[in-house]
Amino acid sequence: MAKSKQPVNLTSAEVAEKAGVSPDQAKRLWRALGFPEIGDDEAFFDEADVNALTKANEIAGNGLVSFDLVVNLTRGIGQSMARLSDYEVSALLHHVETQNEDDRTPAELLKATVSVSEQFESAFEEMMIFAWRRHMRAALARAEASVAGPEEQLGTVWQTVGFADIVSFTALSNTLTEEKIGDLVELFESRCADVVATWGGRIIKSLGDSVLFVNDDPLQAYGTAEGIINVIGRDPRMPDVRVGLASGNVVSRLGDVFGPPVNMAARLTAVARRNRIIVDEATAGTMPEDEFETRRLAARPVRGFGIVEPVAVRRV
Repeated sequence: MAKSKQPVNLTSAEVAEKAGVSPDQAKRLWRALGFPEIGDDEAFFDEADVNALTKANEIAGNGLVSFDLVVNLTRGIGQSMARLSDYEVSALLHHVETQNEDDRTPAELLKATVSVSEQFESAFEEMMIFAWRRHMRAALARAEASVAGPEEQLGTVWQTVGFADIVSFTALSNTLTEEKIGDLVELFESRCADVVATWGGRIIKSLGDSVLFVNDDPLQAYGTAEGIINVIGRDPRMPDVRVGLASGNVVSRLGDVFGPPVNMAARLTAVARRNRIIVDEATAGTMPEDEFETRRLAARPVRGFGIVEPVAVRRV
């Protein structure tokens, strides 16, 4: 494992004192970052921890935001960085393992992974900051769009939500080795991410065998759904997929989206045929008749929505 470049010689109480916060505040921030509790008498921390805690205290101390909000934002950082770190390490391990032409042991492969990580750590850190700043500007632009409409609801915006999942993933995964399952999930998520970005959307979350995405424009959302089917379901080496789309007001909170369209998109996916796109009435109503053919399916009960008539859509 990579070691800290500074001596680890401070307890949590000492870190809190040097940063000018209470021990309770220090523990709240530590938990928010997603780290386990450390005993009060354990010298587990270094000056980097003091600097981070000092910065958090300065943000709250300037009066712009409360300490509770700092904790909330810190939780977002912790969750995002934990997932990114797991993603990064698993990708590096896989890379090193596939390059293992001299039959190194698992311990040697891990050591090689650590070495590779350390070599590009600085450049990757700059890339993370660049991406964060760009995404911050985009997020602020979406917040601005939420008050530009007639309803002017801050944090609420009309969007099309898409849900795509692999057909019969559970049964399929039972026939594959762990390595092949990992490769399948990685390929599915990466291809979906590329398609979503191409059509100007955002992936909200990936669940291994499914992805949840949003687009501001329903036609772009359809292009996203169509693209996912083309790169996944039309590839004979990949399993079939199903995609559901639903449109309406969506609330964005803590990096996630909520609202009836989110639930409807997931419900519709469950009744879609293989490599087909199924949409709700709101989305179908936005499709130009000279470009798309819509066909109402038999009404059926949809959990949480009562009787619903899904709509099958295809490009003419």
